[in-house]
Amino acid sequence: MDLKADLSELDLNDYGEWPILIKGIATLLIAALVAFGWYHFHTQNQIARLEQERKRETDLRATFEQRQHRAANLDAYRRQLAEMEETFGAMLRQLPDQTQVAALLVDVSQTGLAAGLEFELFQPEPERNRDFYAELPIRIRVTGHYHDFGRFVSGLAALPRIVTIHDINIKPMTAPRRGAPADTTGGRLAFEATLRTYRYLDEGS
Repeated sequence: MDLKADLSELDLNDYGEWPILIKGIATLLIAALVAFGWYHFHTQNQIARLEQERKRETDLRATFEQRQHRAANLDAYRRQLAEMEETFGAMLRQLPDQTQVAALLVDVSQTGLAAGLEFELFQPEPERNRDFYAELPIRIRVTGHYHDFGRFVSGLAALPRIVTIHDINIKPMTAPRRGAPADTTGGRLAFEATLRTYRYLDEGS
């Protein structure tokens, strides 16, 4: 069988008379072309779209699980928010209003006296406004023994209002306290610091 001669004698209009081998090869070629065209123009786009949908499904599933987790913990978040609001309210109640600042200054000075300290300086300075509160610095200089200072600081911490201590400087007294013998200071120390108390600024302020 001469395949080359058979191919040269083929009549495209007389397909039914082609040799069986040639028919088979032609059929396979046509089927391959149809399959390639179907894949290239139809199936390939569907595969790409399928991959996009799978990725979208993964993203949606992750979003769903995240929101489901939030929903499951919503009650816990609400309880935490209520606790934070309660804590914040308690802190605000520790900030005196304008009428209570004078009483707080008296409490600070009485706390120092109760601890056995002697005040040499008690100087409130001008208020400094912050975001929602005003800061009132108080410069103090007191004398006493080391443990007296500890009781004073503990007493300030126990006050119902917020008082913070800054710029602490403790040093031996270089001169005798009033009424003491000239050759001794009685082991006393000088305690210098800046106390800061705070006042809540309402909308009117």
